[in-house]
Amino acid sequence: MPTQPAQRRQLGEFLRSRREFLTPDEVGLPRTGRRRTPGLRREELALLAGISATWYTYLEQGREIRASEQVLNALAVALRLDRHERDHLLCLAGHAPAPEAGESEPLTAEAGAVPLLLQPNPAYVIGGNYDVLSHNQAADELFPRLITEEERPPKFVRWVFLEPAARDVLVDWEPEARGLLGRLRALAARHPGDPRYSRLIEELNEGSPQARDWWPRYEVQARQSGRKRLRHPRQGVIEYAYTAFHLAEQPEHTLVVYFDSGKASAPAG
Repeated sequence: MPTQPAQRRQLGEFLRSRREFLTPDEVGLPRTGRRRTPGLRREELALLAGISATWYTYLEQGREIRASEQVLNALAVALRLDRHERDHLLCLAGHAPAPEAGESEPLTAEAGAVPLLLQPNPAYVIGGNYDVLSHNQAADELFPRLITEEERPPKFVRWVFLEPAARDVLVDWEPEARGLLGRLRALAARHPGDPRYSRLIEELNEGSPQARDWWPRYEVQARQSGRKRLRHPRQGVIEYAYTAFHLAEQPEHTLVVYFDSGKASAPAG
């Protein structure tokens, strides 16, 4: 799959950011000479990956060259990338299928009714770019001002970074927000050139000093189930377990359900 200039630039920036996180000691290389920048030098990483230093430099500079999966896997090993970071690297280099840019399919009435059936467990359906497409009353209570009367569609990621109430609800706001930003980066890489993502990222960078600081660090995360501590308006701090389901009709749409982890059972389904 041909890569766009923006993808190649992001690929180079991602490689450089990961390279700067490693030290010669961590990869078993001797320290030689004075270092003006943190992390490994380009030639050191190229040596570890078994590729030409000049060719790697072109790749990091975002030049129009095609890297094979074999080379990218070698770089992933040399950079000690985890599975999600490796997938992100392959995606940026054009080796992972990316959905076409454009608006996603509208939510069906049947899928939109699912959160209502899960009451009293907070539940909502989000699109690939975190648009809140459907939600129930329990979610509305747990996440105040997530759904407003404004003309722009509600987005969960916008709420986390730009709504002051989010820092009170999310007890561990910083790790939760950083993880969400990492998931947004992974999703944006699968939709190169899609204005839904570029507009959202620009809005976060303009409105949140934390997003502006963290975005260049190129942290990547995949959507997954887990636990988080949330402050309920009536019941205080609760540790919720949450899980996510992709909808059969539209895999980009995700149903997210929360339940009190201290209770015996999850929602029936």
